[in-house]
Amino acid sequence: MSEDARFEDGGEAPLRLMAYDAEDLAVISALAQDAVFPATEMRWQPARRRFAALINRFRWEDVEQAARRRRPVERTQSLLVVSDVEKVQTQGVDPSEKDLVMSLLSVSFEPGEDGTGRVILTLAGDGAIALAVEALDVVLQDVTRPYVAPSRHTPRHPE
Repeated sequence: MSEDARFEDGGEAPLRLMAYDAEDLAVISALAQDAVFPATEMRWQPARRRFAALINRFRWEDVEQAARRRRPVERTQSLLVVSDVEKVQTQGVDPSEKDLVMSLLSVSFEPGEDGTGRVILTLAGDGAIALAVEALDVVLQDVTRPYVAPSRHTPRHPE
């Protein structure tokens, strides 16, 4: 019988990070790397100018502690929310494909004029989601307790 991990096991609270500049966004990108999510868990709300995705985030911040305690690595469900979104474009992604599961490689910002720019969600397999924003405003927030990663392995990126 397997048992789900608990926040108490790691002695950590759920993450809630905000990014208002590229440096902050780099931290969110590192912690969201290798998150997986189905296309059905993405939403763009034009009236609210918000794009959100419910992602299954690999808990990079817990890898060393998992190894020390000789327990499996973990994932948690998190919301990745981008505000002030004016337009969404996709490449190599069909949001209507219900069985499509995407893997997030990075979240970056391409600045424009006067604080505007594009938040780019780069996906495995040459996919991307580009969000034209009026200003950089990104939140990553854990919304479930950690659970044992189904693969029980740390994602690897061989060169």
